[in-house]
Amino acid sequence: MTTMKELLDLPRFSDLKVLNAGADLSHTVTSIEISETPDVAFYIPKDVFLLTTAMSYKNDQQGLIPLIDSLMRVNAAGLGIKTGRFLPEIDQSVINYANSVRFPLIQIPSTTPLGTLSHQMLNYLWNQKTEQMSYALDIQKRFSNLLMNDASIARFISDFGKMIKTPVILLNPFRQVIAHSKHFTQSSKPAEYYVGQVHEKKPHLSADTTDSFLITDMDSQEMQISIYPIRANNYFPYYLIILRPEQIPYPVSEFAVDQASMVLSFVIYKNLKVEESKQDIRSDYFKQLIENQQAPTLKQKNWLDLGQNFGIVNSHHYQVIYINCRNEKSSIFKDKLSREKIQLVNQWLTDSLAFHFRDALLFPMKNTNHLLLLLQSKNEAIDDILRTTAEELERVLPISLAFSYGHPCEKIDMIANSYIEAKIAFDEGFAKDPQPLINYYRPQGMLSLFERMQTDEIKYFCQSVLHELAYPEEDAMIELRRTLKTYLDYQCEITRTSKAMFIHRNTVKYRINHCEEILGTPIDDPNFSLNLRLALELSQEGDE
Repeated sequence: MTTMKELLDLPRFSDLKVLNAGADLSHTVTSIEISETPDVAFYIPKDVFLLTTAMSYKNDQQGLIPLIDSLMRVNAAGLGIKTGRFLPEIDQSVINYANSVRFPLIQIPSTTPLGTLSHQMLNYLWNQKTEQMSYALDIQKRFSNLLMNDASIARFISDFGKMIKTPVILLNPFRQVIAHSKHFTQSSKPAEYYVGQVHEKKPHLSADTTDSFLITDMDSQEMQISIYPIRANNYFPYYLIILRPEQIPYPVSEFAVDQASMVLSFVIYKNLKVEESKQDIRSDYFKQLIENQQAPTLKQKNWLDLGQNFGIVNSHHYQVIYINCRNEKSSIFKDKLSREKIQLVNQWLTDSLAFHFRDALLFPMKNTNHLLLLLQSKNEAIDDILRTTAEELERVLPISLAFSYGHPCEKIDMIANSYIEAKIAFDEGFAKDPQPLINYYRPQGMLSLFERMQTDEIKYFCQSVLHELAYPEEDAMIELRRTLKTYLDYQCEITRTSKAMFIHRNTVKYRINHCEEILGTPIDDPNFSLNLRLALELSQEGDE
């Protein structure tokens, strides 16, 4: 990019004179315009150097002050006025005002045609642009060749650092260094030293715009860095960090950096898609394992051999843990945000849990935004490890995890049982608001079949079976119901019932006969016995 100072320092423009000593000549110039219109600011782009004879102001030079203000509002680079024909000289008050606002005010000699000056300046700017664009396309070509040759991300970053001759760092969405240029191999400070300062200055990096700010180098001197979001995903970008971007040599331009960023995003996207294909294969394996073990007729397969490529080992401890992102009430894998989240969770857990669990494996659940963690070794600190891992992730990204446990099993052929228990634990926890971070499986009895029934339906069933014994209020009926339940608990044995209740055998007989009169059916009737036991359990508040 060419600044006003660089443009005016060229020998061919040495006859142009800066009238105000305090002018800011660091502004970039991208275009040259000629106009005599007072409201020209409405029609020009930013970073323009405006040339004029100021004929509209020959009788009122004070009108140049509002013109300067309007040019500053559109971020113009400066104003060049040709003196002689309409303005013999520029009023000192106008020069003073331009100096007070640091806006460049340039005097053009009367012998210099504005058309010629504009043509010369544009030629220079366009030649600069052409050279910068050629270099940017050359970078793109070199990067494209690396892409075609399946080069690694580390190779891309290393080559890019050589091209622009300044240190470069690439961060993943977790703000971790995954590649850097070779500038850091001979430095006393690793790349993580500078990234740590970035985290302190900018805890939340922009996902959409380039950012630049100052940090401290290894000599405790301030240095500039620029950060470019690299969008391989829609919501969680990677970040390209360039140290000392002001030292990037000509003709490297912002356009060249953009070209490099674009090719880099393709490389990352390609790698993500390759990994996604591998995860789909893993998902298919685990799905087949579960479906086969749940089938009515079990097909004998050697799941150890089939799963060897996925990390399955022979063990006496297998446990399935169901993983989901909390605060997401849809389990269908249908939106991009959920998809990106679960891919990041998979990556985070794969890297984090390897330090704690031997042979721990992750399997994506097909067509859902959930994961399955298969533990193949015992670890007593599992709760603490998972809780800490989830908390560390949530400090970096807005992703909150929940874990639902199935019971451990001893054989690979029983993994489906642990999976079913983990899924039940997930369903119970998911129904709660908020969902607990850790959800345990509770053994399910027959009563769990009635948990989703309406209270009125349960009450009707109990009353139709037990009649007055369903919800008794009188002491005598309460005692009858208690005797009936104890009698059934002891498999209809009178002696054991009498001992358990500390009453005479004849009293038990009398009460059971009375119960049968109320129920209208013999208690030992096998077809009636199941309903009787269920009704007693479902109406158990009557025993309190």
